[in-house]
Amino acid sequence: MEPRFITFEGIEGSGKSTVAARISEALERADVETLLTREPGGTKLSEEIREMLLDASRGPIDSRTELLLYVASRAQLVGEVIEPALARGVTVLCDRFMDASVAYQGWARGLGEELVDGLNAFAVGECVPDRTFLLDLPVDAGFSRGPERRESDGLRMKDRLEREDRSFHERVREGYLRLARRHPGRIVLIDASAPIDRVLEDIFGNLSALFGVDFE
Repeated sequence: MEPRFITFEGIEGSGKSTVAARISEALERADVETLLTREPGGTKLSEEIREMLLDASRGPIDSRTELLLYVASRAQLVGEVIEPALARGVTVLCDRFMDASVAYQGWARGLGEELVDGLNAFAVGECVPDRTFLLDLPVDAGFSRGPERRESDGLRMKDRLEREDRSFHERVREGYLRLARRHPGRIVLIDASAPIDRVLEDIFGNLSALFGVDFE
């Protein structure tokens, strides 16, 4: 079976990390060798960059610096983890990837989608996802089960991006929806406000066609 590169995107609280893990488990049960990773992160260097980017105690980060750090982390993940895994015949699932920079830095930060597209092309080369699932839901719904809830419950403090105001997250969502319109063949829009079983059912149906395998 040909290995695939599959990514999961969405605003804060969209449930993409949970969904990615559940999809990874289903693929393994179907005897599809799978590697689950995340962005930023996935390598020692990339995890260090992640800590720099998300640690709210570090203070402000210039938008250009932020973008370049994400791109550097991405390039390291591609070269060290994703490309070698695909070459070994392993299907790779990634919690966020290049589309996140277009939505967050290109659109929400206002740095420009074309600029980010160019940096992404440099960082990932031909390592473009075969399928991207965009878990979409309103920002208020995401915050009701995401960073604001977690901080109020004392589970963990919000990271630097989660602390941005709602207008920023609205722009992020808008950026993602623009991407879905730009890449309808690659990006599959999923209603993340639906129950998790329905979300998984929608994704499994799409993956069954992609892999030619029926998933549980």
